[in-house]
Amino acid sequence: MSTPAMGVEIDGRIDPAEWQGAREITDFRKVQPLSREPATLQTKVWVMATPEGLAVAFRNNQPVETRTRQKVQRDFEAQVDRVNLMIDYDGDGRTGYNFTVSSTDGIADAVISNETQFNDDWDGNWQHAVSEDDTGWNVEMLIPWYIAPMRNGSDGMRTVKVYFDRVIGSTGERSAWPAASFERPRFLSDFEPMQMAQYSQSLLAVTPYASGLYDNVGGDSDFDGGADIFWKPNGQFQLSATINPDFGQVESDDLVVNFSATETFISDKRPFFTENQGIFEFTTPSDFSQLLYTRRVGGPADDGNGAGDITAAVKLNGSVGATKYGVFAADEADEVGRTFGALRVVRDFASQNLGVMLTQVDRPFLDREASVMGVDHNWRPNQHVSVETRVIGSQIDQDGRTSDDTGATMWVNYEMEDGWRQQWLAMHFGEELQINDFGYLSRANLNYLNWQVMRRFTDQPAESRYASKDWRGRISGTDNDHGQRLQRQLRISRQGNLRNGSFEYAQININSAFVDDLLTRGNGNVNLPPNFNAYLEYERPRKGNWSWELEADAFSGGLAGNDRIGFDIRLQPTYFFNDAFSVYLGAYYEQIPSWLVWQNDNLIGEFDEKMMQISAGMDWNIGSKQELRVKLQALGLDAPLRQAYRVDGGGNSIASADAVDDFNVQNLGFQIRYRYELAPLSYLYVVYGRGGYQQEPFSEDTGELVRDSLELRDDEQLLVKLSYRFEI
Repeated sequence: MSTPAMGVEIDGRIDPAEWQGAREITDFRKVQPLSREPATLQTKVWVMATPEGLAVAFRNNQPVETRTRQKVQRDFEAQVDRVNLMIDYDGDGRTGYNFTVSSTDGIADAVISNETQFNDDWDGNWQHAVSEDDTGWNVEMLIPWYIAPMRNGSDGMRTVKVYFDRVIGSTGERSAWPAASFERPRFLSDFEPMQMAQYSQSLLAVTPYASGLYDNVGGDSDFDGGADIFWKPNGQFQLSATINPDFGQVESDDLVVNFSATETFISDKRPFFTENQGIFEFTTPSDFSQLLYTRRVGGPADDGNGAGDITAAVKLNGSVGATKYGVFAADEADEVGRTFGALRVVRDFASQNLGVMLTQVDRPFLDREASVMGVDHNWRPNQHVSVETRVIGSQIDQDGRTSDDTGATMWVNYEMEDGWRQQWLAMHFGEELQINDFGYLSRANLNYLNWQVMRRFTDQPAESRYASKDWRGRISGTDNDHGQRLQRQLRISRQGNLRNGSFEYAQININSAFVDDLLTRGNGNVNLPPNFNAYLEYERPRKGNWSWELEADAFSGGLAGNDRIGFDIRLQPTYFFNDAFSVYLGAYYEQIPSWLVWQNDNLIGEFDEKMMQISAGMDWNIGSKQELRVKLQALGLDAPLRQAYRVDGGGNSIASADAVDDFNVQNLGFQIRYRYELAPLSYLYVVYGRGGYQQEPFSEDTGELVRDSLELRDDEQLLVKLSYRFEI
């Protein structure tokens, strides 16, 4: 139990007098590799509750010559020396918060949900400082009590669950207390309970913004403004609201060229929509699926003209006893505007938690009203087994017709001895299940089963270049609701963590013959032959002036099956002129010899696709408050036709003389972004952006297409945005 303290000066110097009475933790164990052996380098942590927040100090012993000096931007992913504080304020394994500080005083923060899912789109306001000496380096943190909603304690005390870890950048070794790992199915639930004095802070924060945009293509200007409001009168209630939120023009999404029948998922970085969003997490094992996908709010308008205009949105989070709740509402303007609403309630029990979520969207332009309900249950019967269950139902009323359907998933993980694990996964999504008015599901009409067995090897010989290896084997099958086979697959994979901090992953999938029931958009199924793919990924962190990333894939598919082999490869080196300034230049090349693209009704084209993409950029951390980023992506795709086909009633592809054109695609995204931090969560942005997309009905060399894409100019804008957070 930590002893109450009056306060700590966050200056990076661990003053014994300030930390007197704090709980001291020294038993750090290796969790990457997951051997749980004593850490290579000594780490000490002091933690205590103060009226101003939770105070934490790290003392990290480390020789000077092995330390990384690289400067990093907020929410960095670089392999550098760093420490992490993770805390579950309610101790129920539902939502945690991660606070990261590097040895150069760079920071990252994230919300943890579903045991192991980290979302770094959230930014919190907390204090941190770093110092170093000849034998090691120190970190001090102060996390205010208003940072997140939390349940009330009792008798002046509260019990939270915590986790501390430290990463050595040069080797990738991670040591932690307790010895929990996000490489296991259970992570958040394995945090260590800690009782401490209960404090409460109130906060009213208003963040107005003003922006000016000049459109160099249209020749006009636009000025806008709005505000985000955050109010937390106590630990058990908080309110977030936004008036005319901006659309995140300061961020740059990666290029997407998608000719498939499924939607591409893109994360949301708008501040209001990331602030304490953890209560609304309701996901399933299907890739990215969730009941509340905030990019729907202000997404493409229902009349197809631009984006929806958000008038206002509000979000309430709170708790009553052991029950937590969340309310979300948003409204768009004009006759095409939509109204969004969500209600979330969760309750924690000793070895399980239960939640309910309701969403509703009114879309008057489409005469459509969509209601979705989900129930989620997480059960941890013992330290070795965890079970996650989700049940979903939707009801859609449109044009006087009502449709409804259900879905359910179950995920069972069993942690055995000597590094062995097993996993069973089952999913069902009914054909009429529709959650995409407010949520995200790549496809319905799905029944899926898999069994996976895994073994982790952490006792590598001293002379081995590997610190650990993790082998996995999986068999899976997918059918639609009509009993048609969509997939039968054998997967074998291996993950390796190297002693020099590098990472590698290799995987091979062997797939049986199957039916594609989405390609023709409801105009018949397509029978496809067996295929395979073999994938390799390698990442080497900075050594000297260079870091490297490599991905390569060999595969078959389409109507050709294993008769034609395609491949793709991506290589991206980064050169560091110094610790604060780096540049990168990457190239990606892809060739798909039997690429199937839907044309209309039951007509498809088989193309010999080739794509090349160039990625280049610069990151300059000018100082602790300033950064300059340049990002360029240029893409060229060439698709000469091999053959047109009509799909008959039996799913067979019959060669056709229908006219189908060769085509090519060019795409460009370019951004120069300067950011100056005026105060915590207060920024000045100056952003220049240019981009374009062009598709033409003829074939051309991919190299020429990439060069030509640099001349695209559908959009060219200069944006200046100022936001300032006032705390009361």
